[in-house]
Amino acid sequence: MENDVLELLDILYGMITEAYKVPLGNDRCIIEREKAIEIINEIKANLPTSLAEAKRLVAARDEFIGNAKKEAEALRKSAEEKARTLVEEQEIVRVARARAAEMVNSAEAKSKELRRVASEYVDDLMKKAEFSLSESLNSIKSAHSAFTSNTSVKPAQQQPQQRRPQQQPQQRPAQQQPKIETVNPKERS
Repeated sequence: MENDVLELLDILYGMITEAYKVPLGNDRCIIEREKAIEIINEIKANLPTSLAEAKRLVAARDEFIGNAKKEAEALRKSAEEKARTLVEEQEIVRVARARAAEMVNSAEAKSKELRRVASEYVDDLMKKAEFSLSESLNSIKSAHSAFTSNTSVKPAQQQPQQRRPQQQPQQRPAQQQPKIETVNPKERS
């Protein structure tokens, strides 16, 4: 299953909404646990991709700003060198200084503008990535909350203890057991 996080959440949502209802269980239903866990694990696997994209954007912004600084410095040096070559006569010196100052000011203005545009661009991308990650996380929490509130399994400490024949419970390997954090939907409101 190579799906993005939102598609996986839609699949999980559909699985829960189309599940068979438990008789006299109010809002409880029965779903395929293994399939739900598989979808949740795939969602968890896809989240680092979104985080890596956000890190890549930050690195691109830093590189863009670094290049802008280098360009501004090159322009400044170029202006200074041009000014030095024009220092033969007083009039030429005055014109050269005026031109150099103009070029330095222009270079600094371009540098500031490049930094501003780069920062706005990366900030916008970061906000979009943050919003997308936040939406995905909220959807996962909501789906998990709905999943846990709709299952008929009660927590271990609330189930009455029953005597069963001595049988070793089957344990899943540690790497396959999902680590799920529960959130009460009333607390999120």
